Amino acid sequence: MTARMAKRIFLDRAATAFAFAATALALIGLTSILWTLVSNGVGGLSVSLFTQDTPAPGSTGGLRNAIVGSVLMTMGGLLLAIPIGVLAGTYLAEYGRRSRLGRATSFINDILLSAPSIVIGLFVYGLLVVPLGHFSGFAGAVALALLAVPIIVRTTFDSLSLLPVSLREAALALGAPVHVVVLKVSYRAARMGLLTGVLLSLARIAGETAPLLFTALNSQFFSMNMNGPLASLPAVIYRFAMSPFDDWNQLAWSGALLIAMTVLGINLLLRALARPRTR
Repeated sequence: MTARMAKRIFLDRAATAFAFAATALALIGLTSILWTLVSNGVGGLSVSLFTQDTPAPGSTGGLRNAIVGSVLMTMGGLLLAIPIGVLAGTYLAEYGRRSRLGRATSFINDILLSAPSIVIGLFVYGLLVVPLGHFSGFAGAVALALLAVPIIVRTTFDSLSLLPVSLREAALALGAPVHVVVLKVSYRAARMGLLTGVLLSLARIAGETAPLLFTALNSQFFSMNMNGPLASLPAVIYRFAMSPFDDWNQLAWSGALLIAMTVLGINLLLRALARPRTR
């Protein structure tokens, strides 16, 4: 065996060992996080967690108002983000890929993808909360929408760009206008990719705390009024976890477990949808 071959074998084995060690380290960290969440949060899971509102210290209660508030703002954010994100991604993939506007839009979208969520919260605070004079669930939904839009834009663009050109050419050869090709051919062929983008954005915004502290603030009471302060699971977890009361700490662990299991379920659903189907 030559010295060069021995060196290559050594480097190959060293790189493999390093990769295995890094994977094991990541798995240990993830497992410890999940174990901590389950061991501390499962004790607080009960019917009252979903049927009672956040309590005062020393009294029984649950997270109903926080769960409802999170669902309202998350769904509101998705309702705002999905049309904007899908249409912007469609423009980039089908119409403006080589235009100046398309390049500028893609560049700005890449910046928003990596923007800190607290910056988005401050922006919406200055845009809506200060002019209106009060916090609101609607402002929280707008902040979450701004976080979801770049993800949907990118996944829509990638899903449509991966479609074979012959698919569009066949539809255009039959005399179909471009908008008909997009609606009835491209969207149908890329529907799983579009759905994946929506679910990814849902997993991204489900546990956001910083934007909601600047926009929806929080509320101790049950409310479905999007024009006023609204409770949310991340904000309640932040508040209760920092408190000196054991019952609040338990509710914080249970709320964190709910969010983690929700995000885990969404990711498992994504893997199931992305799995190639065989007849």
